[in-house]
Amino acid sequence: MNGSLECDTDADVPAADKLFRFVVHGVLLNGIGAAGLLGNALAVLVLSRPQMRSSVNCLLVGLAACDTALILTSVLLFGLTAVYPYAGALRYYYYHVCPRLTPYAYPLANVAQTMSVYLTLIVTVERWVAVCHPFRAKALCTSSRARWYVLGTAAFAFAYNAPKFFEAEVVAVGDPAVEVIYCVRANVDFRTDRYVAVYIHWMYLVVMYIVPFSALAALNACIVRQVRRAQAERARLSRVQRRELGLATMLLVVVLVFFLCNLLPLVTNAFEVFLGDQFDNLDPLVKTSNLLVTINSSVNFVIYVIFGEKFKRVFLKMFCAGRVRPRGLRDSPEHTRDDSFASCGERMSLRLARNGTARAARLARPRRAASPAPTVYYPAPPPSTDVSLASADAPPPAARWNGTARLHF
Repeated sequence: MNGSLECDTDADVPAADKLFRFVVHGVLLNGIGAAGLLGNALAVLVLSRPQMRSSVNCLLVGLAACDTALILTSVLLFGLTAVYPYAGALRYYYYHVCPRLTPYAYPLANVAQTMSVYLTLIVTVERWVAVCHPFRAKALCTSSRARWYVLGTAAFAFAYNAPKFFEAEVVAVGDPAVEVIYCVRANVDFRTDRYVAVYIHWMYLVVMYIVPFSALAALNACIVRQVRRAQAERARLSRVQRRELGLATMLLVVVLVFFLCNLLPLVTNAFEVFLGDQFDNLDPLVKTSNLLVTINSSVNFVIYVIFGEKFKRVFLKMFCAGRVRPRGLRDSPEHTRDDSFASCGERMSLRLARNGTARAARLARPRRAASPAPTVYYPAPPPSTDVSLASADAPPPAARWNGTARLHF
């Protein structure tokens, strides 16, 4: 080591704990976080393309931005600080840079996590409206409304986490003539026993876990039931309806990963609430929970590529244009608008395919006639459907910090 001074929290830490922290935070969290930053940047680039414009994609851009902020703060507070106690490197960062960042990075990390949780919930609500109440999608599922949802979530997250800006204080330790280090300690005047019990423990458990988890479970149960009903008649679905089905499946995977990665943080936070002082014995669970939260913030890009057909198509067109040949004009991203009514309600209604009519042969853009109402997962009508569906009056087509991720001062 380069110096003998150390903070009180670093005294008498077993070597096994230092090794575990180095592996989980110093190696895994930093590595996964770096990959997650790249993936989120690519996701924002793809989702921001004009042909990807939709309400749900606007929400996903906001989610990627929150995940990026959460990864950055996790690396600064947990990843880089795990190197010095075990390897002896980055001492200056450990004792000079990080302590001065913590009073600001720690609350911002909680803001980013709160936004990530509730944007995931809003995305699920948007899909629930599109799938289970498609006739309301035109009014509720629009890009302009999605932006207001993101801003409202940010306002709520900052308001809820405002007290965290006063929880920590930085103190200088050592002789100025020899060496001075900085340590982060709890602001005991602000963090009273009642504040810790009510705000840090109980409110965090309710606001960050019980409310969003319960709502996500109920809404996704409705979505899964409707998706299974649609898959049973998949052969009769139109191309647009199949695309909506794929989008719903992709977002179900996003929520499933969210549940899996936040289950252990939920358990450790419950232990913190109900076990009290015995929580100090669960430090390995806390560090593992931090890693899982970082994984949750880093993996969405992979889910989009695997399950998002249009996302993958636009991504390949942007970054592999010279290697991948488009399958055809209709599948090329430049010629593909998100004509999903549920995903972008400000555009016209979905149009169902019709074949074998004289009017369909005369249309400049063949085989797409106006639907009488926005339908998302309902099966397309059989060929014998009344031709009034193609009325001449129809409008023309339009050209992630968790409760246990908190620093324990």
